[in-house]
Amino acid sequence: MEINPDLVRDIIAHARAYDAKEAVTDPDSGSNPTDDCDLDILQDTPDDLTGDDLRVVIDALNVDQAAELVALMWIGRGEYDPREWPKVVERARERATGPTSEYLMGVPMLGDYLETGLDAVLDAGVEDQA
Repeated sequence: MEINPDLVRDIIAHARAYDAKEAVTDPDSGSNPTDDCDLDILQDTPDDLTGDDLRVVIDALNVDQAAELVALMWIGRGEYDPREWPKVVERARERATGPTSEYLMGVPMLGDYLETGLDAVLDAGVEDQA
C-alpha cells in the first residue's frame, strides 16, 4: 500500500468528528456553552474547522494515496473483496473525476467504512504488496 495505515487512522478520526456534526438546531445560542447545555458543540457552523481539517488532510494526498483511500472505503462498504486490491485501486484511479475530499466527505459513515476497509486489507496482507 502506498498510503500509510497510520495516516488512514488519522483520516478515520477526522471523518468520525465530521460525521458527528449536525445542522444548526440551537439558533438562539447563549454566550456560554453551559447556558446552552453544550448543544452547539455538534452543530456544523461556518466557523467550524472540522470539515476543513478533513478536507485539507485528504487533499494533501497524492494521486495514488487518494485512489487507495477511495478503494479502502469501497472495500469497507462491501463493494469489493480486499484480495482484489490492485483492481480496486486501479478502478478508483480511473473513476476519479473531481476532488477526492468532495467525494469522500459526501459518504455517510465514512470513518466506519475506512476502518472496516483498512482492517480487511491489512488482514489480507495487502500492505506487503507495495
